[in-house]
Amino acid sequence: MSLFKLFGKKHDSDRQHDAKLSHSAEGSTAVKDLAKSKIAPSGEYFENLDDNSRKSTGQYENKGTRFQKIQPVDDEDTDDDEVQEDKVSGLIILLTLTASISGFMFGYDTGYISSALVSIGGDLGKTLSYGEEEYITAATSLGALIASILSGVLGDYFGRRPILMLSNILFVIGAIVQCAAHSVWMMISGRLVMGFGVGIGSLLAPVFISELAPRKYRGRLVIINCFGTTGGQLVAYAIGAGLSRVKNGWRAAVGISMFPPLLQFLAFLFFLPDTPRFLVMKGRISQAHGILMKIYPDATEEQVNSSIKELQELNRALPGGNVLQRLWYGVKLLHTSGPAFRALFITCGMQALQQFTGFNSLMYFSATIFKAVGFKDSTAVSIIVAATNFIFTVVAFFIIDKVGRRRLMLASLYGMLAFLVLNSVAFHFLDITFHGSDAIVNSSDSHTWGIVIIIAMIGYVASYAVGCGNVPWQQGEMFPQAVRALGSSYATATNWTGSLVISATFLTMLQNISPTGTFALFAGLTLLSIIFILLFFPELSGMSLEESQKVLTGGFHIRESMKIAKMRKKYGNKVPLSVMEKPESGVEDMA
Repeated sequence: MSLFKLFGKKHDSDRQHDAKLSHSAEGSTAVKDLAKSKIAPSGEYFENLDDNSRKSTGQYENKGTRFQKIQPVDDEDTDDDEVQEDKVSGLIILLTLTASISGFMFGYDTGYISSALVSIGGDLGKTLSYGEEEYITAATSLGALIASILSGVLGDYFGRRPILMLSNILFVIGAIVQCAAHSVWMMISGRLVMGFGVGIGSLLAPVFISELAPRKYRGRLVIINCFGTTGGQLVAYAIGAGLSRVKNGWRAAVGISMFPPLLQFLAFLFFLPDTPRFLVMKGRISQAHGILMKIYPDATEEQVNSSIKELQELNRALPGGNVLQRLWYGVKLLHTSGPAFRALFITCGMQALQQFTGFNSLMYFSATIFKAVGFKDSTAVSIIVAATNFIFTVVAFFIIDKVGRRRLMLASLYGMLAFLVLNSVAFHFLDITFHGSDAIVNSSDSHTWGIVIIIAMIGYVASYAVGCGNVPWQQGEMFPQAVRALGSSYATATNWTGSLVISATFLTMLQNISPTGTFALFAGLTLLSIIFILLFFPELSGMSLEESQKVLTGGFHIRESMKIAKMRKKYGNKVPLSVMEKPESGVEDMA
């Protein structure tokens, strides 16, 4: 199916709606076996409708709401005017891998700082207190928060590619400042600048990949960016462990972090283009045409031209003559259009739960936690945790598009909840008290409970990596092109706000409400996250970027999206999306 597939002929009632923002994705194909079983957004079925009635009405009526028809088609795809998406070209893979270096940069930062906080000693002029450790860690989150707010707009104006290159420059500058740091505040400054780079990359890399990826492979390709994150963490822990006994070894670990962003910068500078969607948005049609021909080498000239025409129609529907006007329109649209606001609500909620379920507290302070439990080689234990994260991210790569985003998130959160409760119980029996920066274990059976904590944390990390660590970064697929970068900015800023809160308070929580209370709090927030997913998160696997917003028209359509996903899994993308044509009151809904 085409990356920009528009289904069938339009009804007259759709034309005015489409002109507001984007093409409507209407159903023109289905499977013969589904001809007598039509799903409506209400979750009800229309059965025993003969072909004559379908041909005469073109719609189905139910309780006053109109739905688009689903027609039977031949078993083979005979559409000659659409770009085929059954293959992933070498260029897509290369672009994805290059963009995923941003994920590696993020992961490496979270990994090296964990080991650095243990080995830094008096290299900054004093022994660090828990409060100073929190400031150093939180500085990156603060920088990332600021950058994530701005980078969406910058990405729409200048392009995804040049702003990702800017992130490389900021990351390198931040690393240099940290390498030269001999005071706490110089270290904080370097991490703040590095945070700017991390924040840009964490926002635009998933957007970049999602705009390139065929729908069939989009989930897996976005997860490659998560590979970068988990791989970066693992590499950083390994390097930190290897340099832990080397004088100023943590500075060398920071210095090594400069090489990946330099590689990404050079790759974008000399070899790799921006996304076709952005190029069309900027009127650079010939460039977009050339890139699409490379991305889909089996496509004909007519197929590529058809895809470009569809993108042009999408862009012509966007109001505003300059970037500020479009920004204002985008902000307004995100808060007043039903589908856009639901997408914003879901993506921000997903990013919030990713942070407030406690994972980054573990990654930032794992070595500190294991040191407090009594493990002498705490950094080595952290490597096991990071390796678990990486391995189960690989698992997610192979199953996300098969299992589906929603089911994967729920399975992930159920596992996290169980292991957080186990952690809380284990810390209760371990009985840790704090005296200044020193953690004292009072239990006589500390070794046993220490092992239980490690097992529980490994189980928690495995559960997180399979779903919660990856699915929220599919956020770009929920927003239409007009506000994709802006909406992703909101969501990513939510993530970094959560990271800032957690990194700035975690050690303080350990001291004031105890490790037992801290992990119990995370367990309670995980339970709330499960409820959130059950109520508000539809299944979007196998849908085009344009179709994904249609699911959110008139409601969240949880059951309906699951049924569509199930049918597409069985019959392929020939099963079209049935959506309500009736716009919500107040604002014309966008596609």
